[in-house]
Amino acid sequence: MDIEVSTDNSIDGSEHLTAVIKDLVQQELTYQQAHISRIEVHLSDPGSGTAGETERHCMLEARLKGQQPVVVTHVALTIELATKGAASKMKSALGSILGKLADHH
Repeated sequence: MDIEVSTDNSIDGSEHLTAVIKDLVQQELTYQQAHISRIEVHLSDPGSGTAGETERHCMLEARLKGQQPVVVTHVALTIELATKGAASKMKSALGSILGKLADHH
């Protein structure tokens, strides 16, 4: 399972952050990784530069072998929490899709 991480201009896409994000996604999707060819992680902070608490957005796009891409998003106060939330949603979405595919075989 190939994991690609990208960030918008307001988030420092350091090697450390990339490693942390990849680890979070991989841990959550361990059981589905045989079915996933690639995961794209898009991190953004659309409210950067504004006063008050900012929201961090994480969008995950999973490429399943032989299927349409699956996309989920999650918003939280930190990049890590946004990523964990999105990965959890992806785990549920993929579980549902893979379960339906198994029922048809």
